[in-house]
Amino acid sequence: MIGWAATSLIIGIIAGVLGFTGIAGTAVHIAWILFVVGLVLAVLFALIGRRPPAA
Repeated sequence: MIGWAATSLIIGIIAGVLGFTGIAGTAVHIAWILFVVGLVLAVLFALIGRRPPAA
Protein backbone atom coordinates (compact mmCIF):
# COMPACT_ATOMS: atom_id res chain seq x y z
CA MET A 1 0.00 0.00 0.00
CA ILE A 2 2.74 2.42 0.92
CA GLY A 3 4.50 1.61 -2.35
CA TRP A 4 1.34 2.34 -4.30
CA ALA A 5 0.96 5.60 -2.39
CA ALA A 6 4.52 6.60 -3.29
CA THR A 7 3.93 5.74 -6.94
CA SER A 8 0.71 7.75 -7.04
CA LEU A 9 2.44 10.69 -5.37
CA ILE A 10 5.25 10.63 -7.95
CA ILE A 11 2.66 10.54 -10.75
CA GLY A 12 0.91 13.52 -9.13
CA ILE A 13 4.13 15.49 -8.87
CA ILE A 14 5.05 14.80 -12.50
CA ALA A 15 1.53 15.70 -13.66
CA GLY A 16 1.67 18.93 -11.64
CA VAL A 17 5.02 19.91 -13.17
CA LEU A 18 3.62 19.25 -16.65
CA GLY A 19 0.55 21.38 -15.93
CA PHE A 20 -2.11 18.69 -15.57
CA THR A 21 -3.56 20.08 -12.35
CA GLY A 22 -6.72 17.97 -12.36
CA ILE A 23 -4.82 14.72 -12.74
CA ALA A 24 -2.22 15.89 -10.22
CA GLY A 25 -4.85 16.67 -7.60
CA THR A 26 -6.56 13.34 -8.10
CA ALA A 27 -3.28 11.43 -7.91
CA VAL A 28 -2.30 13.21 -4.69
CA HIS A 29 -5.69 12.44 -3.12
CA ILE A 30 -5.33 8.79 -4.09
CA ALA A 31 -1.81 8.76 -2.63
CA TRP A 32 -3.11 10.23 0.64
CA ILE A 33 -5.90 7.64 0.91
CA LEU A 34 -3.55 4.75 0.15
CA PHE A 35 -1.03 6.04 2.68
CA VAL A 36 -3.64 6.30 5.44
CA VAL A 37 -5.07 2.84 4.67
CA GLY A 38 -1.56 1.35 4.58
CA LEU A 39 -0.68 3.00 7.88
CA VAL A 40 -3.86 1.76 9.56
CA LEU A 41 -3.28 -1.78 8.28
CA ALA A 42 0.35 -1.72 9.44
CA VAL A 43 -0.68 -0.68 12.96
CA LEU A 44 -3.51 -3.22 13.00
CA PHE A 45 -1.25 -6.08 11.91
CA ALA A 46 1.42 -5.02 14.40
CA LEU A 47 -1.13 -5.15 17.23
CA ILE A 48 -2.59 -8.47 16.11
CA GLY A 49 0.87 -10.00 15.77
CA ARG A 50 1.75 -9.16 19.40
CA ARG A 51 -1.09 -11.11 20.96
CA PRO A 52 -0.16 -14.28 22.78
CA PRO A 53 -1.66 -17.40 21.19
CA ALA A 54 -4.98 -18.49 22.62
CA ALA A 55 -4.59 -21.70 24.61
